[in-house]
Amino acid sequence: MFKGSLVALITPMRADGAVDEEAFARFVDWQITEGTHGIVPVGTTGESPTLSHHEHRRVVEIAISVAAGRVPVIAGAGSNSTSEAVALTQHAKQAGADAALVVTPYYNKPTQEGLFLHYMAIADSCDIPVIIYNIPGRSIVDMSVETMARLAKHPNIVGVKDATANLTRPLHTTRACGPDFCQLSGEDHTAIAYLASGGHGCISVSGNIAPRLLSQMHMAWQEGRTADAMAIQTRLVPLHDAMFCETSPGPVKYAASLLGHGTEHARLPMAPIAESSKARVRAALTEVGLLN
Repeated sequence: MFKGSLVALITPMRADGAVDEEAFARFVDWQITEGTHGIVPVGTTGESPTLSHHEHRRVVEIAISVAAGRVPVIAGAGSNSTSEAVALTQHAKQAGADAALVVTPYYNKPTQEGLFLHYMAIADSCDIPVIIYNIPGRSIVDMSVETMARLAKHPNIVGVKDATANLTRPLHTTRACGPDFCQLSGEDHTAIAYLASGGHGCISVSGNIAPRLLSQMHMAWQEGRTADAMAIQTRLVPLHDAMFCETSPGPVKYAASLLGHGTEHARLPMAPIAESSKARVRAALTEVGLLN
């Protein structure tokens, strides 16, 4: 259903902290022009925790409007409140998104049964494909393969964004959920290895900065040009390292600002990245060939 290089979009902001809707619209169009296979607004990289519900909905609406059917839009719709996640998922459907990305509930640490009931309530609430976002490093809960297999029986639950960096996970998920269950990596460094283990694509942070290279990498993989795909993956390692030299999205927003895509501003509690981190980001962009 979804494959290749998808990007976890940043949300550009003006110096006063307001969402820069014009910069965001231009950024979405640039991503598509550069070859990105799908866009994912208002995930963690898009600073969903600090956007108001109105801002969240506006960003989703802009992404869908600019994409205009050229690539799929997977709208972030997660919350640790099931009722809020239902409302955001329903809005994604009404706005015309192709799918909703729903993170495992953070902070309140539900059991596996709680996770199951949470996603079932969302999937039952409206007819839109739902992708589970499993990121234990941020949410503190890890959905088991067994729970995912239970959820995969629901016709609206179609896949997972897997940010565990556990390369045995896609193997077990394929066995438990079937080969048509969409598996998207959430970890740039292991994207090719994830594909080799049965994955279909990657929702990338680095895609904000290097959409063309990542599109080419995934196309090379799909066409069986493994050596070409690996060469691009190796080239991008310094960029992936730099994008996580501090907590994301600090480094990626700074990198985007160097390329002319909005300011480096991120909302508190995300602090401006350190000067040493800025130097590392700039050096990585230069080494990869994205900045003169």
